Amino acid sequence: MSEPTETWTLAQAAAHIRAGNPDSARVTLRRWGVKPVGRQPGRGGQNLYNAQAVRDAKANRPGQGARTDLHTTPQEDPQ
Repeated sequence: MSEPTETWTLAQAAAHIRAGNPDSARVTLRRWGVKPVGRQPGRGGQNLYNAQAVRDAKANRPGQGARTDLHTTPQEDPQ
């Protein structure tokens, strides 16, 4: 039997990625490809995110000042 997956609320994910507010955290997580896996019950329930996915996305993000537009693809030798 597998262990239950750890989930974080949007507020917890925002604190982990050091976002200024939940709205910016939601946008950042979406940009990083992290999608909510559920929702808290009740009217004011927050989205729930897979904690490991949030950790991985934060670890794999480009650093400050990274010029991601300058990456080139290796080209084959025309022979």
